[in-house]
Order: sequence, then structure tokens, then C-alpha cells
Amino acid sequence: MNQNLPTKAKSLFDGKINPSLKLSVIVPAKNESAFIIQTLDALRFQLNDLGVAINSDLYEILVLANNCSDDTFNICKAYQQNHPRFNLHIERILLNKESAHIGTARRLLMDAAYRRLTNVAGEKGIIVSTDADSEVAPDWIYHILKEISHGADVVGGRILPKDTPSISRRHHLRDVTYRFLKSQLESAIDPCESNPWPRHFQCYGPSLAVTCEMYEKAGRLPIIPYLEDEEFRKALKRVDAKIRHSPHVRIYTSGRLDGRVKFGFSVQLKHWSDMSLRSEEEQVESLETLIFKFEFKNNLRKIWNDGKSLINANQSLVQLSKWADINHTSLINLITTSIYFESLWEKVEQYLHEGLHHSIHYQSINLAINSLRMHFHQTRKIAFIFFFFFFYIK
Repeated sequence: MNQNLPTKAKSLFDGKINPSLKLSVIVPAKNESAFIIQTLDALRFQLNDLGVAINSDLYEILVLANNCSDDTFNICKAYQQNHPRFNLHIERILLNKESAHIGTARRLLMDAAYRRLTNVAGEKGIIVSTDADSEVAPDWIYHILKEISHGADVVGGRILPKDTPSISRRHHLRDVTYRFLKSQLESAIDPCESNPWPRHFQCYGPSLAVTCEMYEKAGRLPIIPYLEDEEFRKALKRVDAKIRHSPHVRIYTSGRLDGRVKFGFSVQLKHWSDMSLRSEEEQVESLETLIFKFEFKNNLRKIWNDGKSLINANQSLVQLSKWADINHTSLINLITTSIYFESLWEKVEQYLHEGLHHSIHYQSINLAINSLRMHFHQTRKIAFIFFFFFFYIK
């Protein structure tokens, strides 16, 4: 997965480092002459929660123009000359055919940011990834810094398309609605102290912040042609990184269908367009399946967090295995081969799906959304009745 990087890698972005640097924003750019100025403008005008410009010495921008056949690099150099106080660093590189993909470009940038940050900020330096066709919100950096200061290792930003094609919009909105409701259900059944509700569900390349410490601990970004950000997110989960899906960290990205990678948001939009033309519906996990999995995960987490030896925890695991209707020995084997809880849960989830567990069901996304909405409606109704009974009838 992690092939050799180009020999030039260690010499990229070796210029002067501001001693006050806390955060380095990386921007891979391939033929982005149509978007790059808007991207840089949004990064240059960063404010705090009071609308006051944040200290520009705290962050820098690293742009890597890779394998460009347009004026992306020259546009960036002109921007740098026009705004000399803006901490913008630009490099260009021509990657060979085998490594000319987003995984290599983003890895080169993140490694460069890591080297620069650890020289001045140490392991608490913050590497932030974005894309050259995206515009960050005015308070994007402020809220990333705030979330990290509150204990997050990773901050995923809310990614909002600016111009979703009409033929894809219906499927996109349904997908977002389902994922939000799913996240809300999870937060109610298996709450996470470091990622409380309200939250969202995204942690991808256009808006992904990670501390230098966690970047190294997770094994760094994998060098693969596409979905490198998704694989990195999984790697972060496997080492129990504290991932915060902050609703305050927002970014606006293009809704173009002609993407720069074999699989990404543009490809997903194209897939939804094709589904619309064929009148197809996305299939997702049902409400009952989600409740089963979140309850299972929460009960398993409690046993894991108790810190008991397997011998002392065995009775609890027997009860959990019986409740979940899975083989007790198989569950023990999964636990004994896991160092981190989220790594364990990934194996358990894979076991459930590969074993075609009877609690795993799929249904159309419309039915699933309706079931989730009804569930929350009933939950609120029950909570109101309890409140009324306790305070007025008692």
C-alpha cells in the first residue's frame, strides 16, 4: 500500500518555517486553474468567532501542483507575489505514470507538513487537508484549532457541494439525510464523549485535520490511487483516534461530474445520476439493524472499558454472545487479537456481515429514513409523557 515516494519528496517545501506555526493546510492541485484562486482567497481571509482576522502566523498553506497541463502553478506563483504576507508555499512536481495519482500527491504534502510542523510545534502540530476545487468557511481554521484544543485528535469538516447537478440532487439529499439520522441514532445508543451530538458523519480529504502525533500513530496516509482519505480514516479509527465530526467546521466543494480521480465525490454524483435515470433506489441498513449493531457495540465497549481480564469478563461475554446470537469462542478470538476497541469492532462488524447474521437487513433508503424519523418521533413523544408524568402528576 505504501510504495516508495519520489526521491524529491524530502526536498519539497524546505523553505523558512514561521516559529509560531501551529497548523499547515495542504492543497493537492492538478489542473485546477478554474478554482484555485477562490480556494486561496477563502484560506487567506480567516476569522475567529467574533469576525476578527486570526493571527496569520499560526497557519500556512502548502500547494503542490502535480502533473499539471494548465496554468495552475503560474496562477499560484502570481498569487504569492500579489499577497507576500500570506504564508503560501508552492511546489510543482511531475510524477511518473505509476505514482501520478491523488494518493501520492496528498501523501507528499502531508509528510511535508509533518516535517515542518514537528520542527516548531512538535507532535501537537496540526496537518489539515483540503482540495483545490473547494472553499473553506471563513471560520474554518478557528474551529479546527478550537476542536483540537478541546482534545480531538482528528477533526472532520462538513463538506457541502456548491452546485449539485439536479439529476443527482435527490439521491444526494437522501444519502445525507440517512447518514445524519444514523449518526444521531448512534449518538443516542452508543454515545461518544469526544464526539457528542450534534455532529455529522464526514471525515474526508476536502476537510480533514489530524495532529502530527496521530498522523504518525495511524501509519500516515496510504499511497493508493483513490479513496486514500477513506482508508486513512479507517486507519485512524483502528488506533482509537478521537475523531470529532464538528458541525462548525464547514467547506464548500464543487459539484462537478468530471473528477480528477477514479473514485470520489464526482464519481458518486455520476452514479446517483445514473440511478435516477434507471429509477433505482439505494439500499441501506434498516433501523432494526442499526439498533442491533449500536447496542451490541455499546455493550461490548462497556466490557472493554472495564479493563478486566478475559477470565473475569468471561461471564459478561457469554451473556453478550447469547444476546447477540453469535459464537462465544469467535468473539473471544476477536478480542484477543485486538489492541484497540475500534479495531475490535471493525472485526466484529465484518464477522456479522460475512456470517450473514440474521439481524443484518437492507431496505430502500426511503423506507429506512421514514423508519428513523418515526423512531425519533416516538422517542420524543415518550420523553414528553415521562416529563409530564414526573413533574405534574406525581
